[in-house]
Amino acid sequence: MDAFFVSTGLVALAEMGDRTQLLAFLLAARYRKPIPIILAILLATLANHAFAGLLGTWLTTLMGPQTLRWVLGLSFIAMAIWVLIPDDLDNTDTHATRYGVFGATLITFFIAEMGDKTQIATVALAAQYQNLLWVVLGTTLGMMIANVPAVYLGDKLAHKLPIKAIHMVAAVIFLALGIATLLGIGGDFGLTDSG
Repeated sequence: MDAFFVSTGLVALAEMGDRTQLLAFLLAARYRKPIPIILAILLATLANHAFAGLLGTWLTTLMGPQTLRWVLGLSFIAMAIWVLIPDDLDNTDTHATRYGVFGATLITFFIAEMGDKTQIATVALAAQYQNLLWVVLGTTLGMMIANVPAVYLGDKLAHKLPIKAIHMVAAVIFLALGIATLLGIGGDFGLTDSG
């Protein structure tokens, strides 16, 4: 269950102010139909994070425990730095209106999540915990915790949340995970050399 709770919390924090959350605000303001937007975000996130989780699980088969420990530890530290960099929507196309609200949201959200902080975090968390189901469910719940209010409250909420403080908390958690992984502490995640 650690995989679920850590994945949920980290992704919910990392998603605050992220480009996909900004996209949720934009789609909600543009279409004003929260239910199809939320369902499309859920489906896009499940598909995207399942792919990312499978990739993370597959990476564990390619690397030895020590190499994997270093890759994961440094990845979490890199995520700590990356989460502090503000996102924008410059590279996200939201003009897919010929597919309707659900289709436009599904396509744009899935594409926007490719290579995003939360997708990369899902890869690392799946490799760390080696529990694909709980990581994907946790990261998906984290995305929904951040994006459902964004859809319902739109820009009103965005200006009231302390995004910088939220990003700092996420960065500290990612940094702590990275250091713990590099030091081999915080539990056995299948990364020990002993059998």
